Amino acid sequence: MIEVEAKARAPEDAEERILRMGGVLEGVENHTDIYFRSPVRDFASSDEALRIRIKDEGVYLTYKGPKLDPETKTRLELSVRIDDADAAERLLESLGFSRFAVVRKRRAKYRLGDAIVALDDVNGLGRFVEVEIAADRDNPIDRARVLDMISRVGAGEPIRLSYLELLEIARSGAGRAAEKSAPGSEP
Repeated sequence: MIEVEAKARAPEDAEERILRMGGVLEGVENHTDIYFRSPVRDFASSDEALRIRIKDEGVYLTYKGPKLDPETKTRLELSVRIDDADAAERLLESLGFSRFAVVRKRRAKYRLGDAIVALDDVNGLGRFVEVEIAADRDNPIDRARVLDMISRVGAGEPIRLSYLELLEIARSGAGRAAEKSAPGSEP
């Protein structure tokens, strides 16, 4: 599946904006994302990610490929449901992967046609809005729709960096100035 996605900082009235656009609340989830380093390539350089996502409805192992365009976070995403996060982490470690970072967030998910609009409260970063469309192929029309929706809901320019990248920047003290320009390493 190709994930067409954009995110921006969430304004105070983000939820009202989503509802005015016709968004319907599907639920609220808590996510713990455990990211791994590869023993054979540098995911930061290749712009890929491998993670275990633990959320209320289950556990998923997800690979995210490099971003496909310069404006959004459109990329290949492959995800499989697994039964046991600890066993999956031990399996990955046995293959040489190592835990790199953990990202925690609370996500309110809204359905808006074929798009998911999420309000994310990310530990250590604050509040963001993400718009995502799942597609069979990379489609410029989907990218344009996602960018239009994010501009109608978000505050400021879209941010191409992942939460993992933003946390790394925050830890390094580089701040918001680097949000749009730093090279990618995750979803």
